[in-house]
Amino acid sequence: MTTAGFGAELFLGRLRTALLTPPAGDPRRLTDADERFLAGLREFCDKQVDSHLIEREDRIPDDVVTGLRRLGALAIRIPREYGGLGLSGRCYLRALMIVNSAHSSLGELLAAHQAIGLPQPVLLAGTEEQKRALLPRCATEISAFALTEPDIGNDPFRMRTTAVPDAAGDTYTLNGVKSWTTNGTIADLLVVMAMVPPGAGRPGGMTVFVVDATAPGVTVAHRSSFLGLRGLENGVIRLHDVVVPADRRIGPEGAGLTVALAAQETGRLSLSSVSAGAAKWSLRIARQWSNARVQWGRPIGEHDAIAGKIAYLAATAFALEAMVEITGGRADRGADTALDAELAKLFAAEHTWRVADDLVQIRGGRGYETAESAAARGERGVPAERLLRDVRIGRIFDGSTEALRVFIADAVVALHRGAPPEPAAEPLTDHPGFATDTLTGHLGFAAETAGRVAAAFAELAGQDGDPDTGQRTVGRLVDVAAELYAMSTACAYAAALRPGDDTPARLADTFCRQARTRITALLTSTTDNTDAEDRALARAVLADGLTWLEEGVVDPSIDGPWIAEPAPGPQQRRSPR
Repeated sequence: MTTAGFGAELFLGRLRTALLTPPAGDPRRLTDADERFLAGLREFCDKQVDSHLIEREDRIPDDVVTGLRRLGALAIRIPREYGGLGLSGRCYLRALMIVNSAHSSLGELLAAHQAIGLPQPVLLAGTEEQKRALLPRCATEISAFALTEPDIGNDPFRMRTTAVPDAAGDTYTLNGVKSWTTNGTIADLLVVMAMVPPGAGRPGGMTVFVVDATAPGVTVAHRSSFLGLRGLENGVIRLHDVVVPADRRIGPEGAGLTVALAAQETGRLSLSSVSAGAAKWSLRIARQWSNARVQWGRPIGEHDAIAGKIAYLAATAFALEAMVEITGGRADRGADTALDAELAKLFAAEHTWRVADDLVQIRGGRGYETAESAAARGERGVPAERLLRDVRIGRIFDGSTEALRVFIADAVVALHRGAPPEPAAEPLTDHPGFATDTLTGHLGFAAETAGRVAAAFAELAGQDGDPDTGQRTVGRLVDVAAELYAMSTACAYAAALRPGDDTPARLADTFCRQARTRITALLTSTTDNTDAEDRALARAVLADGLTWLEEGVVDPSIDGPWIAEPAPGPQQRRSPR
């Protein structure tokens, strides 16, 4: 039986914090099997991974990939009966934190395989025969999820890749081009989203297929390079007359988006976990550096401007860890965490970017310098600039934060249209065991604010109109909800941690105070803003009315179309694989 979702209840104005209370005992405790695996993984990353080599060569060495395979890192959540380790979801999230702190490309390798790659869709929607045939391969082979195309950003219904069934219904023939496919350049197995044309007795629509990367007609057309994430095996996959047996279709025709969105829940928690790891490392570096660096007769950490940044790093690191542990634990226990995971992803993506930016600012010129350059000068090589480049993608992939706000808002409006009228916030007495009166007071603020957010969405649910016009307003409301979710999980986590020690409660208190300041500003900006003026100015820009403002510079862009038109047919040049 699925437990109710805290996020959904929050948007209905019910702050059901009792749902967040973890089982008795240390909320960080994992099983012995989980801990043994994580200890081995930590030792491997510490001793066998040269992150600076990955950064220089833009490749993960083969021996590192082989080592991860031997440890079972490709099969953390695959059940034992299918050849996996059968460990917990929280163990998987902790593993991502470890490998990502060694180098971000390792986190992407594992997450793209286990969160949105083949294991999760097969576990969620595959038949027993498919599980027995495919999951043992996933324990040692790398998979990739091929959804995005040159003309698809956050709108999958613009998909052009087709899967045409044969007359007998025994096979499908796939044709299309997939771009920005993480793991695609080294994958053994591809999860391909394609449009099946409707026909007699078949619904057609977006559908999921499993394709062997060595199948005739599958080629790697290009390996992509990015601002960060050096070593990421991401590229363009071309499919030309690729014949796929019908038993490699996952789920029914037309269910592709449903399967993908269900798998994405794990992916969004994955981003939260690597964000928590990034914040932890940033806090460590900020602490050590701010004690060592002296300016104007005092360590810089004692200066108020830097102390404020350190406090933000500490409070945010605690909140991110709380979201991962509380949400991951609830997911392991079968709770509905769909909206919870989306709120966690939104919060993590936005705040981790600020965390990395603050770390670079605290480090000053050394923050902008590469680790290898600093080491060559005889100083400690701290890759703060690498972190800044690497975490920037969090606000873009797996749904940009702008699109994610709209997706969440659409889901909440639908929730309100199907919900009982006039939802009431729960009384404050329903916050059991939340450590201190101070934290209970923060939850009182959260409950009241959740009621305001719910009322605003209830009003939107009763309206017709252009949803595009109010995107920024509903986006602010969603941001408020993400802050409320972080406040609630931080309080729940603090209450469960270290009895007799007030440190977690003080961290939660500081975080909640910071969050309340941000929430107040967001709520004020729902009515006091320049949205209408901004829309008018944007229209003038797009109508070429301000091109004079662009004069006086040169454009270093390389000539070419804004969006490449994928040419059908086989690969015409040598594949980089």
